[in-house]
Amino acid sequence: MSGGTAASLGTVTGDISDTAHWLTETIRAHKAGAPVGAYSVCSAHPTVVAAAIAQAAADGSYVLIEATSNQVDQFGGYTGLRPAEFRDLVHTIADRQGFARDRVVLGGDHLGPNRWQRETAGAAMANAEVLVASYVAAGYRKIHLDCSMSCADDPAVLSDDVVAGRTARLLRVAEDTVRDLGADAPVYVIGTEVPVPGGAHETLDHLTPTPADRARRTIAAHRAAFAAADLADVWPRIIALVVQPGVEFDHLNVIDYRRDATAALRHVLDTEDHLVFEAHSTDYQRPAQLRELVEDHWAILKVGPALTFAMREALFALSLIEAELVAPQDRSGLVDVVERRMLAEPGYWQSYYEGDPVAQRTARRYSYSDRLRYYWADDDVETARRTLLANLDRTGIPLPLVSQFLPAQYERIRSGGLTPDAEALVIDRIRDALRPYAAACRAAQDHSRILTPGGADD
Repeated sequence: MSGGTAASLGTVTGDISDTAHWLTETIRAHKAGAPVGAYSVCSAHPTVVAAAIAQAAADGSYVLIEATSNQVDQFGGYTGLRPAEFRDLVHTIADRQGFARDRVVLGGDHLGPNRWQRETAGAAMANAEVLVASYVAAGYRKIHLDCSMSCADDPAVLSDDVVAGRTARLLRVAEDTVRDLGADAPVYVIGTEVPVPGGAHETLDHLTPTPADRARRTIAAHRAAFAAADLADVWPRIIALVVQPGVEFDHLNVIDYRRDATAALRHVLDTEDHLVFEAHSTDYQRPAQLRELVEDHWAILKVGPALTFAMREALFALSLIEAELVAPQDRSGLVDVVERRMLAEPGYWQSYYEGDPVAQRTARRYSYSDRLRYYWADDDVETARRTLLANLDRTGIPLPLVSQFLPAQYERIRSGGLTPDAEALVIDRIRDALRPYAAACRAAQDHSRILTPGGADD
């Protein structure tokens, strides 16, 4: 790839330092024996991003925010944002909150042929090359390379060697982009989870963790492919392997982590000095299970739908408050607008939600898989959301109504830790979903010294 091509993809700006330092230091501390980790916020919604930054600011930590290949790509993804545009959105929100940009780590998730599986492997991989280059050129510092999915002319299941070979091809593109730009080198994640990204289509009642020998084969195949591509020197920057710890959620159920089922798998990384596990689909895990995951070397926890689920809970609660305070003709009608737009454009939910009309309506609004998250960017839905917040800011929200519909936020208002304006209530409700992750990833008492200049390991 030429320097001109890389530059045209939206290059990293000069005021962004080596933001991955925070992440790599956390992983180094974990490998040294500290029970620490990082959680990754996988959402492109500005309110979720704002909540994640607010949580990191409160914790005195960094924030790791990742865009998936579905949300953000070189064509705009379903958000309409390209990698450089999403980067600018996140930085603008950070600036607004007074949060230093060098404490924002941006990542790209499932970067590979995922978006183009209906095309031939040649065409899909050509698109994937541009996708990876655009993320790296825009300054994303954590890159998950995922070539596990079959394309139109592939067999149903790809061999480890094919997956690793394609991953090496994308790794070469990423490294060439870094070289051409003279940018900081990113860190990488390899492997994928089962089921595929986006949540389970089917109802689940159990899930088997990745077998230990399969995880070892994945590592060996990638190490060999990288060496064959003259990329062996990159291996120390492969920081995580995605494997399935046996956690998932479907529309109505959550499969909780069971550490007794991962006893063999946990030892796969014993001889890998710089590798940890990355856990996907950890949404809705209970606090104790999140902590066990971190202790068991899933030192990167990814969460996405649970955050927009919490945001929807808050906005629907505010809609009920609006109905008590605002004349019918002036109300936002948010819940009805969302329902109308989901019925008019069913592509994001129809193949997921089965059953009779009542079951489908319930799933559209309340499902754990939260297919509703794809509709927040819709113009009509966004207009209704803004109208709702403006209406409540105009009327004010009486505390008894906050107590009725958002009781946790009521307690924080009463204790002086939260202001009773509409947007603040939404952000704090999202933070309720983030707080268990922050607690699970927090180290023993000396963690802050490990990550602070002049601390224990400097």
